[in-house]
Amino acid sequence: MWKFENYLVGLLLCATLYSCKVSASKKIVLSDSEKSEMQEVRHFIATNWAHTIRTHTADSATLIGLPLPYSVPSISGMFQEMYYWDTYFTNVGLILDGNVNQAKNNCENMLFLVEKYGFMPNGNRVWYLERSQPPYLSMMIRDVYEKTNDKTWLQKVLPTLEKEYQFWMTKRITPIGLNRYYNASPDSMNEATYWGIKKRLGVNYDTTTVRTLDERTVIGSHVTSELESGWDMNPRFDTRCNDFCPLDLNANLYQYEKNFEFFYSELNYKTFNQWKQKSETRKALMNKYLYNTTDQLFYDYDFVNNQLSPVYSAAIFNAMWAKLLTNEQAKVVVHNLSKLEFEYGIAACAPGKRKYAYQWDYPNGWASIQCLTVMGLQKYGFDKDANRIGKKYLKTVSRNYKTTHNLWEKYNIVDGTINVHNEYEMPTMMGWTAGAFVFVSEYLKNNK
Repeated sequence: MWKFENYLVGLLLCATLYSCKVSASKKIVLSDSEKSEMQEVRHFIATNWAHTIRTHTADSATLIGLPLPYSVPSISGMFQEMYYWDTYFTNVGLILDGNVNQAKNNCENMLFLVEKYGFMPNGNRVWYLERSQPPYLSMMIRDVYEKTNDKTWLQKVLPTLEKEYQFWMTKRITPIGLNRYYNASPDSMNEATYWGIKKRLGVNYDTTTVRTLDERTVIGSHVTSELESGWDMNPRFDTRCNDFCPLDLNANLYQYEKNFEFFYSELNYKTFNQWKQKSETRKALMNKYLYNTTDQLFYDYDFVNNQLSPVYSAAIFNAMWAKLLTNEQAKVVVHNLSKLEFEYGIAACAPGKRKYAYQWDYPNGWASIQCLTVMGLQKYGFDKDANRIGKKYLKTVSRNYKTTHNLWEKYNIVDGTINVHNEYEMPTMMGWTAGAFVFVSEYLKNNK
């Protein structure tokens, strides 16, 4: 009897998972009313871009002044600074909506900060000067250049962009030749971060009763590095971010190297071949260390313990977007979309047993992830899948806009609501939510 009951439970679980998989991958046809709701969101975005631009040229208290008007993620409330990787997705939307000049301003402001500090900080606040965020400045510059074809501007900005690249290659390099997230926080700040993250993630975070000062500062350093990853917090790094070579970071730096090759080729500089070699070297290292030969998928790599992270994540789409995978590797990713794809979009990480309720994890879906998923699938010609996933994002954002009259930082990709795992009160957000919405809607317009 016991075996039969367990057999039935197993059958029920399999049926449920199969149902979710079929439901998640079915073709989506937008109704006229849904299309109308999406147009309302586009109108809201177009009307409110101007309300996310700030002008502060002088330093003031904790705010670092910037020479040109800059974009912030939210119209009001929290996030009233320019953030590094958020702004890439903002720029995508700005450019598609015809605001190329503001997208260029955002690039110029970041170049200013790189010249001032030697790297692009997390944001333009003094408390962000100990860390960066995922590198996207190269991609931002390429997007602007491809709209303006201004070679004089490109030639001017490249030396500063190389400085930023060198920051990652000197301050964030590991013994295996790939890069990691890290930080320059003093011990006192890392200890404060330790106590802060315990409060943020709840009582289950680090249940060890007594920690020495050294232990607290080490844990705090890992947390600060995870803040630099932009995925704060997530299960990918097992709370030891310093020990990992992240897939998305190295995919982005691969794209930097490919972009430098493109930039210098555009300017007829012979140095473009050097960048081609750098990208080929990185690609070989990523295939050596980050590729799982068993399931033929890519993961983050724990270079301290010489093992792959067990957590499969949407970071794979950064690698697809960078065109780093072979066609066969890309096919395997698409074959495994069901690990990450649900009724209303792509989860940050595949579901699994967790110690804590992370916000960069299932069932949360973030705008940046939906955008990169569509971008990555598009690069390999998987337009059917990109189309389906793109429609899920537009539907999710639109249905919540209809009831709340706002855009949000993240969404629940299982039930399509804003009932999400939060580590702080979730803000309303233009920023990357708007940028991703504009990109996906324009993509679908051209790929019906």
